[in-house]
Amino acid sequence: MKLAIMQPYFFPYIGYFQLINLVDIFVIYDDVNYIKQGWINRNYILAKVKKHLISLELKGASSFKLINQIKVGGNKSKLIKTIFQAYTKAPYFKEVFPIIENSLNFEDDNLAMYVTNSLQNIADYLDVKTKFVVASGIEKSNDLKGQAKVLDVCKILKASEYINALGGQKLYSRDVFKNNCVELYFIKTKEITYKQFDNEFLPNLSIIDVLMFNSQDKIKRFLNEYELI
Repeated sequence: MKLAIMQPYFFPYIGYFQLINLVDIFVIYDDVNYIKQGWINRNYILAKVKKHLISLELKGASSFKLINQIKVGGNKSKLIKTIFQAYTKAPYFKEVFPIIENSLNFEDDNLAMYVTNSLQNIADYLDVKTKFVVASGIEKSNDLKGQAKVLDVCKILKASEYINALGGQKLYSRDVFKNNCVELYFIKTKEITYKQFDNEFLPNLSIIDVLMFNSQDKIKRFLNEYELI
């Protein structure tokens, strides 16, 4: 059984969804500390031919709080308007905008649940069948940290393979995982390009951008444009 554990990211880039699609269970790491200037509540879209940062307003955000202890703020309507204006002429706007709007209007103000809902909505649109599990709902040893905590979750959920984003190469040891009967792999996204209006292509934007400019079938192909190392 393939497993991945990631913090909940705000409309993340295509590589995050490749990881979701690759595994059987995707654990939302909601009971770790919030990271300021990370991707939990912000991302880039295309607006007026440039990269434009959108940020979800938060209440009481602090690196001393867990992600699931932070509340969503009140700028949802502003974000909806910004995304509407940026993509209203995009080829798949009519199909995609309602998904984004409904996700942003989600009523649960728990940051972890709010972002998880948007990830599930997009996974559903792309027919991704991966099961989402929230880490705080798993009975585990919360005294453990880093690699040991991940291995504990792997054991509890009976994972035989653990897949991580490429940045985890410095954090995790293949030998340690193998000694715990888990094979460790890292996912590397291949170069993905597509037409963005008539502009020069800007890579690594939010999944919103990918959805607005590409058909469901094409995005499903993108989900397999990776290599495991």
